[in-house]
Amino acid sequence: MYLLFFLIWVIFNGKISLEICLFGLVVAAVVYAFTCKFVGWSFKRDLWALRNGGLILCYIGLLLFEIVKANMATIRMMVSYDKEPHPVLVHFRTRLQSKITRVLLANSITLTPGTITVALEGDEFTVHCLDESMSEGLSDSSFERLLLKLERGNRK
Repeated sequence: MYLLFFLIWVIFNGKISLEICLFGLVVAAVVYAFTCKFVGWSFKRDLWALRNGGLILCYIGLLLFEIVKANMATIRMMVSYDKEPHPVLVHFRTRLQSKITRVLLANSITLTPGTITVALEGDEFTVHCLDESMSEGLSDSSFERLLLKLERGNRK
């Protein structure tokens, strides 16, 4: 996180000089200390983010891919006259243990067009799908599998 703060400082300055870099190191340290004290960030979390950076990028890529795919399916459904949507409420349980990964899964489902997470109570999800075809694979999604890997990486 410290390096990220420093890089943002350099980018916002638009040029690199010794004074800008030295002042940026100090400003980045102050912002990092503030983040650690008041936001609850720590060096341990930095190490976790570095170890799991590949999984995090895979998750973001998968989310973008699923958003585009769901957009196309929703558009196809809306412009086709012969296919009428059949909305459905789906209930399923997840194997995710932490609250943060459950919320990430709920938000990922909601971000994909045609599906909305209606409720998340404990490990049970209620999802409204625009059509029955959009409910396929919700209970064992690739989102959940990646989040399970991230959870396992967090416990080590």
